[in-house]
Amino acid sequence: MSTICKRIGTYAVAAIAIPLISITAQTGYAKEFTPGKTATVIVTSSPGGGSDTVTRTLTDIIRENKLTDTNFVIENRTGGSGAVGYSYVTQHGGDENMWANIGVSFFTTPLLGNSPVNYKDFTPLAAVAEDAYVMAVAANSEITGLDSIAKSGRMLSGTTGIVADPALIAHRLEESMGIEVDIVPFEGDGEVTAALLGGHIDVQFGNPSEILPLIQGGEMRAIAVSSDERLEALPDVPTMKEQGYDVSLTQLRGFVMPPKVSAEAAAYWADIIGKALKSPQWKERYIDRYNVVPKFLSGQEFAAEMDRRNTDYTALMKKLGLLK
Repeated sequence: MSTICKRIGTYAVAAIAIPLISITAQTGYAKEFTPGKTATVIVTSSPGGGSDTVTRTLTDIIRENKLTDTNFVIENRTGGSGAVGYSYVTQHGGDENMWANIGVSFFTTPLLGNSPVNYKDFTPLAAVAEDAYVMAVAANSEITGLDSIAKSGRMLSGTTGIVADPALIAHRLEESMGIEVDIVPFEGDGEVTAALLGGHIDVQFGNPSEILPLIQGGEMRAIAVSSDERLEALPDVPTMKEQGYDVSLTQLRGFVMPPKVSAEAAAYWADIIGKALKSPQWKERYIDRYNVVPKFLSGQEFAAEMDRRNTDYTALMKKLGLLK
């Protein structure tokens, strides 16, 4: 049985602006969609965070490559673990010049009953990348890999909230490895790192951009990655699956639109995003810089991925006793 200290932090929200164009021939739809002069992107976290970074990077690249004549305006609308920003977007039903980022809170806040809207209230636009998690231990830890944890029969992990990807990974490892996992929630990633380096927890699951500097500095060691394939930045670190445990999970980065927008509008914007993701700037400034995994899904494929993610979070929250 898992022992979990309950503490749920809050999340934030943001927004952006850039130019747009019409490409009926490329979408394959008979009806032409003509974008407005300005498109608004709502970001549900504070400036400088992961959602804000991916949004600004993507829209800058769209503008620089002149993929559309529309001007993008980014607005950070924070509060209520995403509820404020997402509620704002649904109030603009039919607005075909508005996007919103998605993150973990896009799914978890509604499940907790803390948002009047859920992922089904939006029009799927596109997934653009996914962040793998690096499973790390302190440099002086006796843990050498997942097998050594399995032999000990226990694992103490830290997370920035019990309804978060690191907690979900820990619970999946608990089931796959047949061990007992204790999860301690902290206010932020910095506190988790301090606890790990101080010997108060055994492992931490962090994004590459956060973990790599500490690994390179000799303070931490990576023992596994949560993606299906190894990361280019850590070619010698095996995946969890390679070590014999069927566990993989990444943080999905993507965008949705308000309800009641046309298929032509969604297809147009997805096409623009797809073109931006093929650019050398995207690879250099985002994929390589932040060591994320490329991923482009749109339309029904993206909708199916959101269904799967929501199912995963629902199962985790039931396991934690947060849902019946």
